[in-house]
Amino acid sequence: MRAVVLLPILACLSAGARGKVFSRCELARLLQRGGLDGFMGYSLDNWICLAFYGSSFDAGAVTENSDGSSDYGVFQINSRRWCTDHRSHTLDLCRTRCLDLLTADLTDDINCVKKVVMDWEGMGAWMAWRDHCKGRDLSHWLASCNL
Repeated sequence: MRAVVLLPILACLSAGARGKVFSRCELARLLQRGGLDGFMGYSLDNWICLAFYGSSFDAGAVTENSDGSSDYGVFQINSRRWCTDHRSHTLDLCRTRCLDLLTADLTDDINCVKKVVMDWEGMGAWMAWRDHCKGRDLSHWLASCNL
């Protein structure tokens, strides 16, 4: 009987532990390897700035929005257009489950953000980028990372 009660609790705890909080330079190296530096004209420091203001580099971040959608992962990818969360209506343009964006493996995240920036808004699709990164000197985001 005790095992029946503990299993759901353990499942919840392991789901919460899925996300990883990256260091700035660790994330920069992963994104560089994933081909984001210069992708669609956006330098690596733009991606790091977005990830900081979007999720504080937390791959497990989920933000509930007033329209019923949610934002997932280190880049806060929105479920309304880009991933499927089985709770809200979605276009699922990245063809991925939103839960897959909450892991330390950023392959799905990188593939999806490439699709997002190819859309007409580019990085302007993210309010965090527009408000904190666009048009600013972002060189400090990669300082001391030895990339």
